[in-house]
Amino acid sequence: MPRALVFSDLHNDVKSLQKLLETEADYYFAAGDLVSWARGLDKMAEAMMPRADRMYVLPGNHESESDIAAFCARHGFVNFHGGVLDVAGWHIGGLGYSSPTPFSTPGEYSESELAERLSKFAGLSPLIMICHAPPYGTELDRIQESLHGGSTSVLDFIEKYQPAYFFCGHIHESEGAVANIGATRAQNVGKKGYLLEW
Repeated sequence: MPRALVFSDLHNDVKSLQKLLETEADYYFAAGDLVSWARGLDKMAEAMMPRADRMYVLPGNHESESDIAAFCARHGFVNFHGGVLDVAGWHIGGLGYSSPTPFSTPGEYSESELAERLSKFAGLSPLIMICHAPPYGTELDRIQESLHGGSTSVLDFIEKYQPAYFFCGHIHESEGAVANIGATRAQNVGKKGYLLEW
């Protein structure tokens, strides 16, 4: 039975990363924002090196695509932005970046860009989808009552294509939240992470 550990939004917290990586898994997915404002990536890599042969990394909104591509090339990790991995008859898809934020961070797409980039995963089934951005208007993107920070394009993708599992991060206030969106089990994994066995 394959095991994948999915986590996000560590923002330079090396100790939490070390603790996460004590968990035995076949695959490790860093779903964005390993650091803040792209500073300190190489320090985070030191903790990731023992799992380098099975480490898949997405850019969050605090890292650009080129930041993560160079980071992965330096340390032997897999740049999983826009990637698909086939495991035991399942597809695992990955897409980093968030929808626009008020902070003009380096890893932001417009909703139309997110929709276009998500389209490559349409029709993959069964699918485990990992994004940095959560679906808009759900438990996974709630900043506070009636204030949400997720992506409408991500929500549309989940509602239309119903991946079996969906994992995200980005909105720290919703860390650990789980929602069922049709047949999809969706979770904001945050820095505590989630170990999926399937």
